[in-house]
Amino acid sequence: VLGFALQYRIGQLYMISKHSHEQSDRGEGVEVVQNEPYEDPNHGNGQLTEKRVYLNRQVHKLPSWARAVVPKIFYVTEKAWNYYPYTITEYTCSFLPKFSIHIETKYEDNKGSNDSIFDKEAKDLEREVCFIDIASDEIPERYYKESEDPKYFKSQKTGRGQLKEGWRETHQPIMCSYKLVTVKFEVWGLQTRVEQFVHKVVRDILLIGHRQAFAWVDEWYDMTMDDVREYEKNMHEKTNIKV
Repeated sequence: VLGFALQYRIGQLYMISKHSHEQSDRGEGVEVVQNEPYEDPNHGNGQLTEKRVYLNRQVHKLPSWARAVVPKIFYVTEKAWNYYPYTITEYTCSFLPKFSIHIETKYEDNKGSNDSIFDKEAKDLEREVCFIDIASDEIPERYYKESEDPKYFKSQKTGRGQLKEGWRETHQPIMCSYKLVTVKFEVWGLQTRVEQFVHKVVRDILLIGHRQAFAWVDEWYDMTMDDVREYEKNMHEKTNIKV
C-alpha cells in the first residue's frame, strides 16, 4: 500500500490545476507559460512549470500602504521544479526586482513530527515554525465553502473524514506537507511590513489549497499519473483561454 504522501502526488497536481482554473476569470488568473519534464543532477527527473499569475483585480484588497506602490496591472511569475516528494517554487514580481518568495516543500508520512526536516537547508537562518491545521484553522470568509470544509466532508471512495478536533492524533492515513518559506523585499522602510504581510498571504493560500485537495479526494483518488497529467494539460489550455 502506498503511503499517503505518495498518493498525494496526484492530489497535489489535481488541486493546483483545478484551483488555478477556478481562480482565473476576466483577464485575471494564471497563465501557464511552460510545463515540461526537467532533469536535475541532484534531484533526478522532475517537472518544470512556469506560470504568470495576474492580479489586476486584487489590488483593492491590499493594505493602503501597499496600494500606494502597486500598479493597477501586474503579474507574479511562478517557477516550480517538482521532484516529488521534494519541490521548489519561486515567485518574482513584474515591477519589483528586489522582491522574491522561495518555497521548498517536503512530504512525509507523519503528523508533522519531523522537527529537523529542513536543518540542512536552513541551519544558518532564523526561522519561525508555524503549524497549519486544515480542519481547525480559520480561512478568509470569502474563500469559505461548506463542501470544502474538512470538518464536514466525508469521502465516499476512501471513508476519510470528517476531521474533528484532535484528528491529527487519531486519523489514518496521515501525512504532512513541510514548507520552508523565505520572503525577501529589500526596500528600506517597507521591508519588514511587506515580508510579514506576504508570509500571512502565503499561509492563507497553503491552508486553502490543502483543504481543497482533501475535499476533492474523490475526484482524484482513482487517477493514474497519466490521467492527472492529461487533466493538467486540459486545464492549462482552458485556463489560458480564460486569462
